[in-house]
Amino acid sequence: MDDRDRRILVPEAEEAVDELKEQVARDIGLDDDIRERGWENMTTREVGKIGGQMVRRMIRQAESNLRKR
Repeated sequence: MDDRDRRILVPEAEEAVDELKEQVARDIGLDDDIRERGWENMTTREVGKIGGQMVRRMIRQAESNLRKR
């Protein structure tokens, strides 16, 4: 992946995104694996599960915010 594709678009949100990533990993039972092996040794499938759940939660939150307008 090109470095410019990995840049943080909203730097203020970086900490919240990291917290969400950790919470999703806990919720789907991968937190122990991450602690033992580290993020760099997770499989593409495992990281994809975490990313997919993160996207679902962010979409749900955005939809909720739009309803409140």
